[in-house]
Amino acid sequence: MKAIKMALVSVIILLQLSCSKEKSVNNPLSNRVIRFELYAKKDNSDNNHNITFSLFIKSHKKVLFDSTLAVMKIKDIPDSTQKLVFEKKVPDDDGSELAAGFRYVIEGVGNSSHLDVCRAGESFKLIEFPFQ
Repeated sequence: MKAIKMALVSVIILLQLSCSKEKSVNNPLSNRVIRFELYAKKDNSDNNHNITFSLFIKSHKKVLFDSTLAVMKIKDIPDSTQKLVFEKKVPDDDGSELAAGFRYVIEGVGNSSHLDVCRAGESFKLIEFPFQ
């Protein structure tokens, strides 16, 4: 009889442990947004080199977002009145400091990047890249 009571108590404890749910942490930064703006600062109308841009967001631990734009000619990068704008809600945001920006490769020339920081606690970050 004592063994049955002990087994019953053990089953009840195990059921309670297995049915308990983790409480979700309410992260106020889970809606953090980064806006990327790309435009040409000078007239490149005579530059026919192909260029490929990519946008990225990284935490100290991993890449959260990485997207490559279609290849274009440098002369086709719009000016500031028609800039390319991309807005991205930060995926898997834990509220930490982030690195974000643009990488680009100019075919036959080389590559470079434009990097900025989204500080911990910032809910919105504008990353403006006036390509020269």
